[in-house]
Amino acid sequence: MRTIGPSELIINPDGSIYHLNLKPEHIAPTVIFVGDQNRVEKITQHFDHIEFSTQKREFKTIVGSFKGKRFTVISTGIGPDNIDIVLSEIDALVNIDLETRTVKKNLTSLDIVRMGTSGSLQKDIPVDSIVLGKFGLGFDGVLYSYADKGIFETEMETAFIKHCDYPKDRARPYIVGNDKSLEKMLISDNIYAGITGTAGGFYGPQGRALRLHLQDETMNDKIERFKFDQLRITNLEMETSVIYGLSKLMGHRAVSMNAIIANRANLTFSKDPYAAVDKLIKYTLNRLIF
Repeated sequence: MRTIGPSELIINPDGSIYHLNLKPEHIAPTVIFVGDQNRVEKITQHFDHIEFSTQKREFKTIVGSFKGKRFTVISTGIGPDNIDIVLSEIDALVNIDLETRTVKKNLTSLDIVRMGTSGSLQKDIPVDSIVLGKFGLGFDGVLYSYADKGIFETEMETAFIKHCDYPKDRARPYIVGNDKSLEKMLISDNIYAGITGTAGGFYGPQGRALRLHLQDETMNDKIERFKFDQLRITNLEMETSVIYGLSKLMGHRAVSMNAIIANRANLTFSKDPYAAVDKLIKYTLNRLIF
C-alpha cells in the first residue's frame, strides 16, 4: 500500500490538514461550499447548534446542525484552483488515514452542495432567480491534471466546441454532470436548470473587457446560443465544473445552486444581491433536510 509523503499531504503540528485547519471529525456527511467567507455565517445563523468554527486564509469553516441535520460549511474563495485545494483536503480528511498516510479500505462519499452567486447568460433568466447546474462546463483545464476515468460528456463537449469554433490555443472545454439524487432533492418549478459555465477568471475569461482587448469578443454570444438536447448554458461563474469533476473522480456527490445577481445579456445587476443570496440559502437548507 502506497504511503503518501509529508511533502504531498501536509499536516499541521496540531494534526489538522494544511490549508483548511480541519481534522476528520469536522467533516459532516453534507458539506456546503460558498465562495465568500462572510456567507458562511449567513448560512449558519439559521442553524440550531454550532459545534466548531475556524478560519485560515480565505477558508472559513463552521460545523453545526440545521433542524437536526449536521452540516459543514466552508468558504472556498474564488476560482477553480481553490476548489482543487478544498476538495482534495476534504477528501483526504475522510478517505486517508492521516497517521499512516495511506488510503482507507472503506471510502466515504460526501454530499457537496455549492451555494454561489452567478451571472445569467440568458435574457429570460432574471436577476434574483436561482439556477441549478445540471452540468458544469469548464474552461479552466484543472481536471486535465487528473486521469479522467470517463467522467466527461464528450459528445456535448464536441458539439459545443464546433458551435463556438472554440480557439485551439485554449484548454479544451470539458463538461461533467451533477449528482442526480441531489438534483432531485433541490429542483422545483421555481428553479431554472441548465448548464453552468465555469471560467478561470472574472474579467477576460468571462468576456468582460476593461482596458484589454478580448481574443474573441463574440464568445459570450456564441455560448448563449448553444443548445444540446434542449439544454442551454444558463449562467457563468468560477467553481461548478471543478466541483463536479473532482467529486465524480473521488466518489462524492455534488450539485451547484447559484443566486443570479447579474444578467449579462440584459446588462442588469440585482438591486439587492444580499436578499437574492438569502433566498437561495433558505431554499437550499430546507430542501436538504428531507
